[in-house]
Amino acid sequence: MTMTNDASGFSQLNDEEQLFRMRHSAAHILAEAMLEKFPDAKYAIGPPVDDGFYYDFELPRSLTPDDLVELQKRMTQSVRANLPIHGEQIDKDAAREIFSDQPYKLELIDEIEDSTVGHFSHGEFEDLCRGGHTETTGQVGAFKLDRIAGAYWRGDENNTMLQRVYGLLFSTEEELAEYEELREQARLNDHRRLGRELDLFSTQEDYGPGLIYWHPKGARLRVEIEDTWKQAHDEGGYDLVFTPHIGRSTLWETSGHLDFFTEGMFSAMDVDGDDYYLKPMNCPFHIQIFKNDLRSYRELPMRLAELGTVYRYERSGVLHGMLRVRGFTQDDAHIICTPEQLDSEVDGVVRFVLDLLGLFNFENISATLSTRPEKAVGDSSQWDRAERALREAIERADLAYDVEDGGGAFYGPKIDFHLTDALGRRWQCSTVQFDFNLPERFDMSYVGDDGEPHRPFMVHRALFGSIERFVGILIEHYGGAFPMWLAPVQVAIIPIADRHLEHANRIGTELKAQGIRFNVDAAKERMGNKIRRAQLQKIPYMLVVGDREAEADAAAVRTRTGDDLGEIPVRELVDKFLAEIQSRS
Repeated sequence: MTMTNDASGFSQLNDEEQLFRMRHSAAHILAEAMLEKFPDAKYAIGPPVDDGFYYDFELPRSLTPDDLVELQKRMTQSVRANLPIHGEQIDKDAAREIFSDQPYKLELIDEIEDSTVGHFSHGEFEDLCRGGHTETTGQVGAFKLDRIAGAYWRGDENNTMLQRVYGLLFSTEEELAEYEELREQARLNDHRRLGRELDLFSTQEDYGPGLIYWHPKGARLRVEIEDTWKQAHDEGGYDLVFTPHIGRSTLWETSGHLDFFTEGMFSAMDVDGDDYYLKPMNCPFHIQIFKNDLRSYRELPMRLAELGTVYRYERSGVLHGMLRVRGFTQDDAHIICTPEQLDSEVDGVVRFVLDLLGLFNFENISATLSTRPEKAVGDSSQWDRAERALREAIERADLAYDVEDGGGAFYGPKIDFHLTDALGRRWQCSTVQFDFNLPERFDMSYVGDDGEPHRPFMVHRALFGSIERFVGILIEHYGGAFPMWLAPVQVAIIPIADRHLEHANRIGTELKAQGIRFNVDAAKERMGNKIRRAQLQKIPYMLVVGDREAEADAAAVRTRTGDDLGEIPVRELVDKFLAEIQSRS
């Protein structure tokens, strides 16, 4: 029988669903082209992805870029033929006969619990598929085969290594070209590349993958971010704390980490016969600070904040520069409060997120509210109260948001905040997360106005997520051209000749007195080379000094974008720089 709700009525579907089906159909067309080129090929799976599609193959030889050109030509021929795409449900025995020489398809058929399986075809090509296609091959839109990669079957390194062919696909040629342009800009903005070129950070694979070495310029950038964070938290009524990097196993047994999070922790170390673990989270330590004394309702809310470095085991295959690491510094905070304080505290956190991210030029921010899952701790009234507080805080902040029903952690609902960078990419950074689990496990309580012990509400909260990841995002957001207040080096002073070095150093002294970061390029090189070097380092301003500037106590000012601001007196320059830094523009 023909499958229902699949290709029919393609033109009536919304743009998102149409694009999904185009990409899905293009994957089938790719497999068709591959089987034409390699009749003995074994084909595995070919799903749509965010920017196109891919398909995995076992082939008699390794593919080359020239092969992609040929495959794309074959795909284009199939598209131009505008072949109808048919879908039906067939019994599993019939499917086994059709795919008798395709071991990956046979494995998939055996795993399907139903008595029938989806079978799709166009022309002479047949595939095992759940559906979701265009009506014809001619409806697939604008596509381009993009790259070749290796991929283990089912993602298991013990299985056969297959060759994965990726393709890009968008509804129109214009959209495809726009995407490729943005992707090229993203490549140029890649934080790993810029981190190397701007001498911000490195990773030392021989001595520990996934661990960040902050170089002097990167450390300066980090200090500016952390100082901004500390000042904001001081003004916001938070108390800064510092906690150990390791804890005895009893701590992690009580928290439940050894029961539920062991795969994400590093192995135990023996200390005087006891097992100690590097901390994967700061939460249990903050709870110990709260529990160190008998607390009254008059002491609440308690807001504890820490820039605490944590350690989590990530498989080497997922490590990615600063964005996925094994040791990172969480800008962590925990709010411990009474039920009566809940609404105002959540409101305050949401405003805090928006204000702090706004300092870094992130204004396009949205949220996702994740609610109670099927399996959860805590009673329903707690969940209802917390979810209502989160929802109302989002709405009062006038934020666009989605709801992920049942998407919360087992221990509490949460808000995830998504920011959009200069290239239009969305990043999830900030989180506000209720926890009904740890207060119970650690028996947290405060004395209420009735003289009786009560269980407090506890909210986990991170604004950046982690310093490392946030810096990685910032590097890509700004393309390494940080605003004046963040730039590791804010001003490059360039003497034309050695005799101008004295004036250059005098300017440097005035800048230093005002806390403005600078360097003096005293290299015996042509001025043009020095200017070029400062531009490549993306230093906001270059001050060129020669005879005339020395006599006038001034500098010839250029920007990293190539603007020539002319000769400006040093006193005016200092005021200009301070105003720009203070405005954070």
